[in-house]
Amino acid sequence: MSAAFQRIDFVARAYEAWGDDPPEFILELAVACRDASQTAVAKRIGYSSSVVSQAISRTYRGDMNLVEERVRGALMQETVRCPVLVEVTRDECHNWQKKPFASTSGLRVKLYRACRSGCPHSRLQQEYD
Repeated sequence: MSAAFQRIDFVARAYEAWGDDPPEFILELAVACRDASQTAVAKRIGYSSSVVSQAISRTYRGDMNLVEERVRGALMQETVRCPVLVEVTRDECHNWQKKPFASTSGLRVKLYRACRSGCPHSRLQQEYD
């Protein structure tokens, strides 16, 4: 097999970059990339392939906490308590936060307001504080 078509060992890359005890979400990200593709995993968590590669390689300079939350929601199915929807995955929670105001449904209005007025999972409050 030519070098161009060799599969990347994402798990080995994670251990190389993070040492003997990489964070659980990094290992989950690496395993998902190994089992599917980096592009498919990136799309699933809402980031680019380069962000996924940089997170695994420990070179990402952006908000690693947000990457972790997206991985924990989309890949690890971790949920949070939502004041409106009761329980949602972490990545779904962030997707709702990003939506602009729209009066197209009562649910959408309630979510918009909840995400901006005291929800402990809202990252928007941190941006406005």
